[in-house]
Amino acid sequence: MKTLFINGTVLFENKFQNNLTVAVADNKIVSISRTEQYKQPSDQFNVIDLQGDYLVPGIIDLQLYGTEGNFFGGEPSIEHLEGMETTLIKQGVCGFLATIATNTNDIVLQAIEAAKAFRPESKGAFLGLHLEGPFLNPIKKGAHPASLIRKAQLKEIEYWLELANGEIKMMTIAPELQDEEVLKLLKDHHVTLSVGHSNATYQEGNKFLNKYVTTATHLFNAMPSLHHRDPGLILSIFEKQSFASIIPDGIHVNYSIIALAKRELGRKLFIITDAVASSTTGVYQHQKKTDHYETPEGILSGSAITLLEGVRNCIEKVGIEPAEAFAMASQIPAEVIGLEKELGSIALGQKANLLWIDKDFKLKEVWFTFAR
Repeated sequence: MKTLFINGTVLFENKFQNNLTVAVADNKIVSISRTEQYKQPSDQFNVIDLQGDYLVPGIIDLQLYGTEGNFFGGEPSIEHLEGMETTLIKQGVCGFLATIATNTNDIVLQAIEAAKAFRPESKGAFLGLHLEGPFLNPIKKGAHPASLIRKAQLKEIEYWLELANGEIKMMTIAPELQDEEVLKLLKDHHVTLSVGHSNATYQEGNKFLNKYVTTATHLFNAMPSLHHRDPGLILSIFEKQSFASIIPDGIHVNYSIIALAKRELGRKLFIITDAVASSTTGVYQHQKKTDHYETPEGILSGSAITLLEGVRNCIEKVGIEPAEAFAMASQIPAEVIGLEKELGSIALGQKANLLWIDKDFKLKEVWFTFAR
């Protein structure tokens, strides 16, 4: 296989650097240099000149439920995982966690079996499952059905973990309602724990954040508001400097509040889409309303953005520097789930998941490292 040399403005060492050359061989990044010798292709290598456009790492979405026509969150199946993965790679998403919201036990087990069965067929972008619920706080249920929310039981979690064989990568829970032995078990099994749909107090947040729980799910949504006499969970997240995801669609969170969160959390803030798909059956019957999704009762239930659109919103509407905005969708989520040595950066030895982005921050080409 020929070595590929890509010349352009490269997101390298946390900033965009002009006139760099990234060399790719055997699906890995093998060198990053300022050499000028690779101008024309030869029998040994191909050369692509981005003409000053951007080269960024493949982006990573840690929370989405499906793509249109592939609503894995409502109907978990190998076919929907395959459809999601194919669509997302075309959008520049080179890593994702397929997410299941609070649902029946049968749906959770169905998702686990689908994930295991799909693993040998995956192109490599499917990273595993994110279970958002059912171990939430019904006071902050949002679009999750209260009748299915419950407290976690140790034996049930043990069964899920054994059955999943490593496919459960992340769980959103309300830690203030869970037994410590459950939190410890999940942490010991390398499941990233995220506080979400929680009514935790400031004091409770200080007890579990950065001990068992390392991140927060869709910051500001489905958690107590920041109040000057009752600071609550949000201030605890800011002070503990835990990771936190945020939905940059301008609907779930005002863009000025995203700017505030970025000032407070810096490189601990990352973006997710929380994207869903249309459905007329099951627990979640999402209906698209122009630029977001709602339940039939009119409750906001998910976004309609792609992850790259979220990056552009951060740049153009929040005012975040482009290098930082792309890191919020690549390097930082990779760190959240412990894959920063493999994904999310342009660095020696990393998988060659790379995106060609034009000067308007739109996708021109995807280079993706296939698992097989």
